[in-house]
Amino acid sequence: QVQFVESGGGLVQPGGSLRLSCAASGFSFSTSVMSWYRQAPGKERELVAFINSGSSATYAIDSVKGRFTISRDNTKNTVYLQMNSLKPEDTAVYHCNFPGRKYRQDGWGQGTQVTVAS
Repeated sequence: QVQFVESGGGLVQPGGSLRLSCAASGFSFSTSVMSWYRQAPGKERELVAFINSGSSATYAIDSVKGRFTISRDNTKNTVYLQMNSLKPEDTAVYHCNFPGRKYRQDGWGQGTQVTVAS
């Protein structure tokens, strides 16, 4: 059974940093493209970034480019999201999953809450 366990969120002041982790299980992690998504209150879930299986290619949306970095450790079945220079508009619940899952209602972990406020 595919499982995702996200962690590392919290309350941080604007300009601060957090590192999110997502431990995955139940599938071939080392051969899978992985993504981070986020959903702010009252807003649609959005893709934040993705990384290919060998870490040779990454993508991030424009609003986080230069501030967020996605990475992975295939020996630990874990994908990370390093978030720097956080802004209040980054406040959301962050999830990891496969690409193309934005509109899926099932198959999500509990997520990790990121709140950026002074």
